[in-house]
Amino acid sequence: MTFGEAMRILAAFDRHRVAYALVGSMAMAAQGIVRATRDMDVFVSPDELNVARLKAALKEVFDDPSIDSIAAADLGGEYPAIQYVPPAADYWIDILARLGEAFQYPDVECEILRVEGVSVRVATPRMLYRMKKDTVRPQDRVDAQVLKERFGLEDD
Repeated sequence: MTFGEAMRILAAFDRHRVAYALVGSMAMAAQGIVRATRDMDVFVSPDELNVARLKAALKEVFDDPSIDSIAAADLGGEYPAIQYVPPAADYWIDILARLGEAFQYPDVECEILRVEGVSVRVATPRMLYRMKKDTVRPQDRVDAQVLKERFGLEDD
C-alpha cells in the first residue's frame, strides 16, 4: 500500500466522520516508525451508523459493490473482523471491532495527528506497544521493542 493510497482512504474516513482508530504498522508509520507493509489495520465502532459511514467512505474511494456486504452485525458479532480487498489492489484493509477479549474499539487509546492536512485518528505509541508486546507473531514483538525504545515506554 502506498502512502497516497492510505491517505485517500484516511481522508475519506475523515470526511465521512468514521469512528475509527488506525493501528498496526500504518499507525507506527504515523508515529514516525516506518516499515514495509501491505495492509492497513483499523479498529472501528461497530454500531450501525458508524458502519454506514465506513461503507460510504470506502465507496467514495473504491467503485466496488462488495462494500455493501460489510455489516454492523458481523463486526459486532462473534467474529468481529473483516478483511476488505479493494478491486485490482495488492493490499487489504483489516477492519476490526475487537481483538478477542483483549481490545475493543472503545479501549483503543488514540490521538489525532495531522498528516498531509488530514486529521488521522491514530493509536498512541503506548497503545500500539500494549497491542503488540504479548502476541505470538515475531514481527509484533520486534515492533513492540522498537516502540518501547523509541518512546521510552514501560510495561504496565
